[in-house]
Amino acid sequence: MGCNKELGDFQTPPALVEQILAALGPVGKRWPRVLEPTCGRGNFISGLLALDEPPHEIRAFELQPEYVMQAEQVSLKCPRTATHIAQADLFALDLRKDLKWQEKGQLLVIGNPPWVTNAAIGLLNGNNLPTKTNFRGLSGIDAMTGESNFDLAEHIWVKLMTELANERPTIALLCKTSVARNVLRFAHETSFPVEDASIRKIAAKRWFRASAEACLFTVSVGVKAHPIEAKVYADLTASEPEAVWGVKAGRVADLSRFGRSAFLEGACSLSWRQGVKHDAATAMELTEYDGVVLNRLGNEVRVEPQYVYPLLKGADLFHQENPAPKRFVLVTQRRVGEDTERLREEAPALWSYLEQNSELFARRKSSVYRKGPRFAMFGIGDYSFAPCKVAVASLYKTPRFRVVGPVNEQPVMLDDTCYFAACGSLRQAALAACLLNHPLCLDFIASTGFADAKRRVTKRLLSRINLRALLHRADSRAFRDEVSQAFHKISPVREDFHSGEFDLEELLQPSNADGP
Repeated sequence: MGCNKELGDFQTPPALVEQILAALGPVGKRWPRVLEPTCGRGNFISGLLALDEPPHEIRAFELQPEYVMQAEQVSLKCPRTATHIAQADLFALDLRKDLKWQEKGQLLVIGNPPWVTNAAIGLLNGNNLPTKTNFRGLSGIDAMTGESNFDLAEHIWVKLMTELANERPTIALLCKTSVARNVLRFAHETSFPVEDASIRKIAAKRWFRASAEACLFTVSVGVKAHPIEAKVYADLTASEPEAVWGVKAGRVADLSRFGRSAFLEGACSLSWRQGVKHDAATAMELTEYDGVVLNRLGNEVRVEPQYVYPLLKGADLFHQENPAPKRFVLVTQRRVGEDTERLREEAPALWSYLEQNSELFARRKSSVYRKGPRFAMFGIGDYSFAPCKVAVASLYKTPRFRVVGPVNEQPVMLDDTCYFAACGSLRQAALAACLLNHPLCLDFIASTGFADAKRRVTKRLLSRINLRALLHRADSRAFRDEVSQAFHKISPVREDFHSGEFDLEELLQPSNADGP
């Protein structure tokens, strides 16, 4: 099995092709016409032609000339099917005009488009990209950062659906399940007439030696828009779905799980932020051994102490019930965009250290640094310096919300794999953590979080959780006891949780430390 990394090229094994065609049913009988938009060496074509009742006509496109030659040889196996293979860049075609069919009847689109993102191709200096368009309608920072890093397969799906809509095709493609979810969301946002949809999971590691969650995603295009739902099957042979995915509040969710916790859908009373991002860990992240501060290269670092803050990373939050920082981070700004040149006068030792590592900062690729100050950070603001926070690691399957208090009267920084909300007190942080760790809240998160998502928890998701709704459903006395226990696990000495009365509702008010 060959693989061209730039093109996201995973050739589909013949045995898998056979299982896919069996799952789709009597292909030639149902669909006399078949289109394969990226046919590779022709394994799907070979499988189609080997059917007892093959399609009457197959049309296929392929970018790589050597694959076109191999696919053409495959097409000679069954002369009774009219098979046409053209070397072409799919992104350069207009399928409404460039497809000239000889046959009539229902159309099946089948295949295995590239499994690669636009960012990966950019790192490889590749050219296999569609014309730059913001087809998801992203704005602001979402369009600058990870939200805009889409799979080429997403663009192919949108192209096939929109340009072939008048054909009312059935489109069945192998893809990552994350791609399938994004396509469902696209259909919802554009009121696209999806008549039926299904997701059949496949073992990508077995078939492609790939770690991604993958599936055979099938969509039947109709005439009228319907509520977007897709039955999810455990494998290609399952007869009953294990779940149903649909779109709720603009996001794809497991509808069976979402129903139990749907009352939490709303707006969060806390403002969520991502931790600090610097992309220069070897210089910016420090540790201390026997009173000596070292960077990741093992070099001693001597800078003004007011610019050195305790740091927690996602792994610390996930594994430690009461996270204790073992690292430190240099903080060069108090807010995004602040000029770092001021450090030349304010902190000459820090400035000298940054100058010594200037090449590391100059190599940072992220677009957020391009027009910023020389030693800029991202995800920094008044909220970063709040002494009390509730925080969660975003990359783990099961979210665990933790209370983060000050260390030696210094606020603790979180890295960019974490999300946090600034709180006005440890009491407020403890209450928020209790609510967020409640089974109903975790169920809500699980219904819209998926195993293959890079970030199981996102700022957008956290901002949807209506904590007041959960608070109103809970018994106040029971919650007071839970919060009390959580608080004393964090700080049994610094403050008496039971001193004086307090209003649970008041503790859910936004903190002044959070900033605008």
